[in-house]
Formats: sequence, C-alpha cells, structure tokens
Amino acid sequence: MQEPKSPRSRQSRIETILLNKLVPTHLFVDNESNRHQVPKHSETHFKVVAVTVKFENLTRIARHRLVNQLLANEFDSGMHALSLHLYAPNEWAKSTTGAPKSPPCRKKQT
Repeated sequence: MQEPKSPRSRQSRIETILLNKLVPTHLFVDNESNRHQVPKHSETHFKVVAVTVKFENLTRIARHRLVNQLLANEFDSGMHALSLHLYAPNEWAKSTTGAPKSPPCRKKQT
C-alpha cells in the first residue's frame, strides 16, 4: 500500500475514507489527473483498486454504489471521474493480472 499524500489532498481523503469504511486487505488510489486535459496538480480523476470482504456477495453495481456513496462529498467538491476496480478477496486471489491499466485520455495531447 502506498503512503497517503498530505492530509488536505483529495487523494488522502479518499484513502482515509476507504481504509476506515471498507477495511481493505489491498487499497491503491492513483491520481490520474495528469493524464487528462486539466490544470497541473489537479485532483479530478482517480483510479481505485480495493479488495475487501465487504464486497463478498455484492454485485459489481452494488460495490460501485457503495464506494460512490462513501465518496459523494468528493464528487460534490470537484472530483470529476473515478475508475473503480473492486474485488472480494477470492476474486483478487484468482486474478492473474490484477486491475486493468487505465487507457490514455483521448483528448490529452502528448
């Protein structure tokens, strides 16, 4: 698991909320804003990979709804996009590749 960013950063808030509410065995939060057409140092686009027993017996949509509810304040305060890769421990254990890589932004000029 990576070190949380400064306490005031959106990434740190996301990590804290998910760690406290989901108690994951694996959590990865990546600020992907730099891959999009937004100002430098933005915190608008995130990818979350989470593994927790709380996802057992939940459908994919139920998992997404749960995480979106937990992070509703972040959406209300400027988060634009959230890519979610949510696994129960047995699903993560069966995964041979882990979470998919994020595609490049179609609008960003390289």
